[in-house]
Amino acid sequence: MAVETEIKLRLRDLEDFRRRLKLLNPRLRSIRHFEENFVLDHPDGRLRSQQCLLRVRKTKGGDSVTLKGPPLPSLLFKTREEWETQLGSSDVMLKIFEQIGMTVWFRYQKYREEYSLRVGQGAAEELHVALDSTPIGDFAELEGSEGGIREVAGKLGFTESEFLRESYYSLFAQFCRQRGEEPGHMVFSAQDGRGSAGRQ
Repeated sequence: MAVETEIKLRLRDLEDFRRRLKLLNPRLRSIRHFEENFVLDHPDGRLRSQQCLLRVRKTKGGDSVTLKGPPLPSLLFKTREEWETQLGSSDVMLKIFEQIGMTVWFRYQKYREEYSLRVGQGAAEELHVALDSTPIGDFAELEGSEGGIREVAGKLGFTESEFLRESYYSLFAQFCRQRGEEPGHMVFSAQDGRGSAGRQ
């Protein structure tokens, strides 16, 4: 079990953000790759009601399953317990969950690239930066200590007022409400594999 502390940042210009990030000499952890994510729950929605998340992730580099506990109280940061392990097959794991009565209630897609930075006094801490291109826009996720997140966000030109604690489902639901639509799955459309939100 680990404790995850993170925020999201909405990116208006992904290329400009990449340029600013490279000035901080990050280490590349993974090149841009496609991710398929499946969020599961019991029919009574007990995980959602407890603000917990069970997710199966599928990528070419390897599949994983993650359980996240409810966020701890915070105005700026999302901090929660997290359990994660690699899978031999996400399809088998999804079938197992289906057999015990769970269902996928939200599916979302994104393209992700990942970096790490040394931060803090004496560069003693490592901060994880993920750049996500989603059907509803581009985002950065910063994960590490609260101090490390503040330090790197500031160097990248962001203020605390721009920190987002919302999940991708919450951001997608807001996106749909603004358009008078019911949220379905957050997937790329067949016509535009880069930017249109699909409802399936």
